[in-house]
Amino acid sequence: MPRQQPRRTLQDLATTAGLSLAATSYALRGVRGSPATIRRVRELADEMGYTVNPIARALASGRTGSVGVSGSLRDLWQQDLSVLLTRSLRRQGQYATIADADGDPEQERLIVEQFAAQRIDGAVVSPVDPTAGYWRLLGPQVAVVSIGDALVGRPGSGSVLFDNRRGVQTALAHLAGLGHRRVGLLTPSLPSTPGRPAEVLAEQIAAGLEVELIAVAAPVATTEAVATAAAMLADPGRPSGVFCLSDSLAFAVYRAARELGLRIPEDLSVVGYDDHQLAVLVSPGLTTLAWDEDAIVEAAVSQLGGLLTGSASAPPPFRPELIVRGSTTAPARSARSVPSPR
Repeated sequence: MPRQQPRRTLQDLATTAGLSLAATSYALRGVRGSPATIRRVRELADEMGYTVNPIARALASGRTGSVGVSGSLRDLWQQDLSVLLTRSLRRQGQYATIADADGDPEQERLIVEQFAAQRIDGAVVSPVDPTAGYWRLLGPQVAVVSIGDALVGRPGSGSVLFDNRRGVQTALAHLAGLGHRRVGLLTPSLPSTPGRPAEVLAEQIAAGLEVELIAVAAPVATTEAVATAAAMLADPGRPSGVFCLSDSLAFAVYRAARELGLRIPEDLSVVGYDDHQLAVLVSPGLTTLAWDEDAIVEAAVSQLGGLLTGSASAPPPFRPELIVRGSTTAPARSARSVPSPR
């Protein structure tokens, strides 16, 4: 029977690297040290077969290396964002626990309670209800970064914010510029910005563009939103264009339009909000607002690390870019009537 090799220790790695224990630990986690030092220490760790003992790390530092990631995972863009976050955290030597809030504040509250019980080091969340009091259950020792909306009731939280005003303005101006004067707005059931519901923001902008806005709340999941979209499109006074505050909702509009015999974009223009990878695969391609996902993830993970080490700084709000594809055009002179759903 082959003799088992002794487990390499952090001291072994530090001696080989010619660094102190603290400097070696910081370099492994990527929180301090030059890029060259961090790269050299990690390469040496791989060559030596060194792996972090999570129990020893927790005892020595009071931290577990565990980070909670929460979002509404039936939204396709948030699915992708969660994957990118876990990969980025893993590269930093942290391990993610993903939880699905499913667009439900009560479910989100249970997730926060679970994170608190697990003694996580930090959390990166796309909040369903950023104003809720349950975020305070994550004590001051937990580094918390929210993506999309600031956790106004949880002091000390970091945030990666989006310039939603610019996004809504750009989308509605695009439709108005094409000649659409009656536009549907499909929005998740909850506000997208604390204290400033998305439909209120959109209505203000639409009024300035002389566009009549029909705001409809819809479930987060594509399949469940189809019926909501169909009801809006089957109305005799249906809009000639629809702006959806997620690509998941835009895909629901595609399905509803097809079932009602409406052609995109000849009978109905559609604009999304995420530039999800499926946006180029649907036919016609979806006109949508693109956000730099890689930069958003980098900003969130960097800010999380800063909160853990006391050196956090918030990035400026992310601005979207309008990607025009085949789903938008000038409206037909007269909207086609469609049968009411039976």
